[in-house]
Amino acid sequence: MSRTWKRRLKLAGLVLAVLIVIGGVMVWFRVFREVPQHFDSADEAWKYGSLGGESDRGIPYWIWIVMPRIFGDKLPGPGGWKSFGLAWEEGREIPIGFSLKTVGFPRITNNCALCHTGSYRLAEDQAPHYVSAGSSQTADIQGMLRFMSDCAKDPRFNADTILAEIDMVHKLDMFDRLLFRFGVIPMMKDALLEQGKRFEWMNLPGHPDWGPGRDDPMNLTKYFMTSLPVDDTVGQTDFPTVWALKGRRGRPLNLCGETPVLRSVVIDSALGLGAAGSGFLKRADEITEYLENAPAPAWPYPEGPYAIKKELAAAGKAIYAARCAECHEPGAAKTGLPADMAELGTDRERIDSWSQAGADQANAAVKELGIDRPGINKTEAYVPMTLEGAWMRAPYLHNGSVPNLRELLLAPEKRSKVFHRGCDIYDPVNVGYITSGPDAERLGFRMDTSLKGNGNGGHTYGTDLSDQDKAALLEYLKTL
Repeated sequence: MSRTWKRRLKLAGLVLAVLIVIGGVMVWFRVFREVPQHFDSADEAWKYGSLGGESDRGIPYWIWIVMPRIFGDKLPGPGGWKSFGLAWEEGREIPIGFSLKTVGFPRITNNCALCHTGSYRLAEDQAPHYVSAGSSQTADIQGMLRFMSDCAKDPRFNADTILAEIDMVHKLDMFDRLLFRFGVIPMMKDALLEQGKRFEWMNLPGHPDWGPGRDDPMNLTKYFMTSLPVDDTVGQTDFPTVWALKGRRGRPLNLCGETPVLRSVVIDSALGLGAAGSGFLKRADEITEYLENAPAPAWPYPEGPYAIKKELAAAGKAIYAARCAECHEPGAAKTGLPADMAELGTDRERIDSWSQAGADQANAAVKELGIDRPGINKTEAYVPMTLEGAWMRAPYLHNGSVPNLRELLLAPEKRSKVFHRGCDIYDPVNVGYITSGPDAERLGFRMDTSLKGNGNGGHTYGTDLSDQDKAALLEYLKTL
């Protein structure tokens, strides 16, 4: 071979190598490059910060934008994603509890604030007040999961339809258009179909709908982190408030005390949302610190007919000290420790949905990820919580089966058997949210306490008080 051809081959090889490098850099830049997020406060990071799940669970932003337009017939009502009761601050591009981050291209994922941001309105025509680390009583997580699964099953979920809709709001360049057509859209369809299969257990006969403001936490853990077979257990549970958790240091967390420390709760919850990446554990530590110090909200009526009556509240404080503090005051003898279930008497389905086998497998799965954290356990009781911001924790009991604090002081047989939950218009008289009437029925979910896991019995503490003492106790509970 002549020297000229050798030089030409070397040059061609060099050009090919350069092209490969350029192509690799371009693919990295357009598919894998991560753009760091920045927030001005820990509260903003709580509401909109990433947990690092974009690669595994991230939905391409432009597909997320057009899904409600393409599949509007599958939504529960008007408003797009907001029809699932999501907390959406005015002027924001995405709802609270969603994170928008560029990993190659913009992707959207969920974070803890989706379930743990409360809202309330003092009148039907008032904009919602959002409270970080609160309990979302409006977010319909099950409905959103079903929507995404139904979309993936629909023949309209194809590249031609989706790209045509994206063209109406955003012009993808040639590279992204090819990437979406031949990679992103088919892969997302497959991922959503697979996710739907993993959630089929929640649609089985005998599994009541969660409704807004609830999920089935231990079955979610069991079927995602272990290989245990699907069973007939149910464990519908209200999203708990997670503010002011410093007062629960040294006491187990979760409604049944399965997890010994807050950091483990944060890690396990985030893993369920697809958390990953080198910065995940650092973010878990930041969230732990945030939740320990997040303040509970004050009673929202500083003046007027619903302002706290100080003398009545003072009388209620003495009743609270005598009848409630032992189980609910921070650091008290029984606060945060397993209750006597024979005495408590509340629906125990949530307890029975979890097992030691599940705990052992979940702990092993986390350890295999190289994460060191105190392990989750199996318990046989609920743990009474501290009551900061008690006025905003409605509906009550672990499964949200009692609509307001006034009814919690009634004998179980006198409590509402059916009511509508999921409306955020506040009821200051009964200390809860409205559960009847046109607004509650339009915005809410029909809660039937006769269904499995929805029982409203038990917790008879204070039901024997006089009407006068009940009024005083309610007044004091507003101050916490």
